[in-house]
Amino acid sequence: MPDEQHPGTPEERLAAIENRLRAIDEVLDQFKQRNLRVEANKAWEGSKTRIVLICAITYTVASGVFYSLGSHRYFLDAIVPTLGFLLSSQSIPLAKKLWIRHCFQK
Repeated sequence: MPDEQHPGTPEERLAAIENRLRAIDEVLDQFKQRNLRVEANKAWEGSKTRIVLICAITYTVASGVFYSLGSHRYFLDAIVPTLGFLLSSQSIPLAKKLWIRHCFQK
C-alpha cells in the first residue's frame, strides 16, 4: 500500500530520491566550480605577476604619452605614474583590512 506522503511503489520512491540526489550533486559541483574560479581570480588580483605586468604596461604607456607631449625625459617622467600605481597597490590591502574592521566588526 503506497504511503500517503510518498505515493508510488518503493522502487518509484527510490528512483525519485536518486534523481533528487543527482540534482543536488550537480548543484554542488556547480558551486565547487564557481568557488575555484573565485579563488583563482582572488589569487590573480593579489599576485606579484599582475602588479609587475600592470607596472610595465603603465610605464610603457606613460612613456609614450610623455614622449608625444614633447618631454625630453619621458623615460624618467614615466616613473612617477608607475610608482603611484605600485604604492597604491601595496597600500590597498591595508586599507581594505581597516575598512572591513571598521564596517563589519562592530
